[in-house]
Amino acid sequence: MDAANISADERRRAWRDELRSTLALAWPLILANVTQQAIVATDVLLMSRLGPLALAASALALNFTYTLNMLLMGLVIASSPMMATALGRRSNSVRDVRRTFRAGLWILIFALPLYWLVLWNIGAILIALGQDPQLAAMGQSFLRAYMWCTAPWLLFTLMRNFISALERPRAVFVLSAAGIGINALISWALIFGRLGFPALGMVGGGLGSTVTWLILCGSLALYVRLDRRFGRFHLFGRWWRVDGQRTLAMVRLGWPIGLTMALEMGVFALAAYFMGWIGATAVAAHAIALQLAALTFMVPLGLGQAATVRVGLALGRRDEAGIARAGWTGWVMGAAFMGAMAIIIWAIPRQLVTLFLSDTPANAVVIGLAVSFLRVAAAFQLVDGAQVIGAGMLRGLHDTRWPLMFALVGYWVVGLGIGAWLAFAQDWKGVGIWVGLASGLAAVAVLMLARWVLRDRLGLTRLAHA
Repeated sequence: MDAANISADERRRAWRDELRSTLALAWPLILANVTQQAIVATDVLLMSRLGPLALAASALALNFTYTLNMLLMGLVIASSPMMATALGRRSNSVRDVRRTFRAGLWILIFALPLYWLVLWNIGAILIALGQDPQLAAMGQSFLRAYMWCTAPWLLFTLMRNFISALERPRAVFVLSAAGIGINALISWALIFGRLGFPALGMVGGGLGSTVTWLILCGSLALYVRLDRRFGRFHLFGRWWRVDGQRTLAMVRLGWPIGLTMALEMGVFALAAYFMGWIGATAVAAHAIALQLAALTFMVPLGLGQAATVRVGLALGRRDEAGIARAGWTGWVMGAAFMGAMAIIIWAIPRQLVTLFLSDTPANAVVIGLAVSFLRVAAAFQLVDGAQVIGAGMLRGLHDTRWPLMFALVGYWVVGLGIGAWLAFAQDWKGVGIWVGLASGLAAVAVLMLARWVLRDRLGLTRLAHA
């Protein structure tokens, strides 16, 4: 066999190895993302049984919360490429990983009090945004019980980034899957007054989520502490010592990630408030369609997280070919999956909507609107997956600032502009808003992919050349 054939064989073997490694890392992350979103969907499903008003109020409150959650989560997510690159270099990796983890802890300690202060006053904020006072009051009562789950959820995310960087994320999936049942049981008991608990309605849904995340976070912390593979990092050792240099480095890398994610989530949240101007039925329909779209989004999100780790490891090894393989493998897998989801959503939108609302005359308007929104959601599945995996690929190269600019232009200029114009100037109402969202996602996907293709020319792989 000549040298050219040997080289080709080696390249094919390298791509197969990358596919296996990406799948091994991605599938527990994907399933963990799906199950974590299913925890939220369970709350929405249970609260929908309280009626359209409760569903609309919780949707308004949660959409605002998600935007701030993404800002904080982005700061925490910065730990993933930092840990992966350190592990790829191998030298002093234990100390570097521990420093990054400790920086994440201190970011949460500094940021959460201000976050909770904002959420405690969500009712006044919703009214200022033009929402119905009754919905604002109901949303505030729910959120004052729900908001405390953010601390254990973010700490869980930080620990998940650590074990994912070590490419051993299965425990996250196991715990997240258990969390669906735990949350369903606790929230059901507290919302409807079962198992000896009082019927707390929407407040019970918020408390159920908080208790669930405390259980999941505590369990993962115990696992990380006791497992020999993770114990050598001593993650919580001397956590009270502030590492200002590493914390600032993580903030510099993470704030564009957080703002990018917040801009994406924020435009969906603002879309919910636009729906509030149209009516409570539009808000309820939007909440259902968004939950279904969010469930499919968890798969490319997990592939993007895996791509961040795999690209970061290759960057740390200074492996240019490995960087390319890691990025494109995740991207192609995500595009294939979202294409399949687009076909399914387009084919059976009504059956999907009626998983959340019973198919009765009283719910006919909400169901009809949700079906129309889902048909647009089917069309943007491919670009939604492409943009989130593209962001993950670039994040592995520690490239976060230009993706932030892409998000600002794509979501808030293209998406919001087209959506508002179609909804109100052209009287497309809710469908116009969803068409705008799809347009914004498409713009961001194209920009992310173009930057990845030009990564060498733009100097994004400079560490690989060093």
